[in-house]
Amino acid sequence: MKKYSYIIIDDNAESIFETKTMAEGFSDLTFAASAMNYEQGLNLVLEHKPAIVFLEIDPQDLSSKLSLSFINELHRFLPILPKIIITTTTKELAFESIQYSVFDYFLKPVQPIDFIKTILRLKKIFSETDSVEIRNENISPLLPFLQTPQVVEKPLIICIKSYGDYRYINSNDICYFQADNNSTDIFLNSGEMITAFKTLKHFEAILSHPFVRIHNSYIINKNYIARIHNGNSVCYIKNSSKKIPFSKTYKPNVDLIIADFSIGNYLEV
Repeated sequence: MKKYSYIIIDDNAESIFETKTMAEGFSDLTFAASAMNYEQGLNLVLEHKPAIVFLEIDPQDLSSKLSLSFINELHRFLPILPKIIITTTTKELAFESIQYSVFDYFLKPVQPIDFIKTILRLKKIFSETDSVEIRNENISPLLPFLQTPQVVEKPLIICIKSYGDYRYINSNDICYFQADNNSTDIFLNSGEMITAFKTLKHFEAILSHPFVRIHNSYIINKNYIARIHNGNSVCYIKNSSKKIPFSKTYKPNVDLIIADFSIGNYLEV
């Protein structure tokens, strides 16, 4: 019997115990580790590469920094993410969670029957995936002679709605977002600016790489960065005189951008 490992990330020790107790009812689920904050959780997922992660996104302990942005961070390091199951006390974040393609959303206290149904669905998916992998192994000698159609990932389209007006923006055309009180100005590579009546925090929660928060007032598209000046704490936008400041709070995000640039076809002189 194939085993599937899982990690529990929750700021509440009692919740970790309850989730682990229910999971122990399935002999093919193996407990890998648990964590009570963002950094520990990230390190454990990267180390163990579990099949399943149970994640709290609205913690009582705000210093744990647990949120949906944890999923964004996994995308930086893993080509294939584990199945994410949200376990939290509020239903307000359910819609945003769907946009992150989480597998399921549990409200605490988790009902055993709901847990059972979700795990059975997961096992069915894992079983089907394993069967495909076995079939692929059997036909591997023929693979050089088979043509596999390319899957082209479509860019994210952001729709800005205002009183029946629907404005569609290709996310690849966005250079950066700038906070403006309770609204956000979106700056495009064409030089155009569009205002959305959502906070910058809202966009931070729903956007993933290459969009990175670097300041209380700015989210930047990494692909439009031409220069990073650590001394002046600014990022320069390609084909523009615009300089975007970054703050000490978000300096680790800027360091990750610098690290991302150095991966792959890169020459430093």
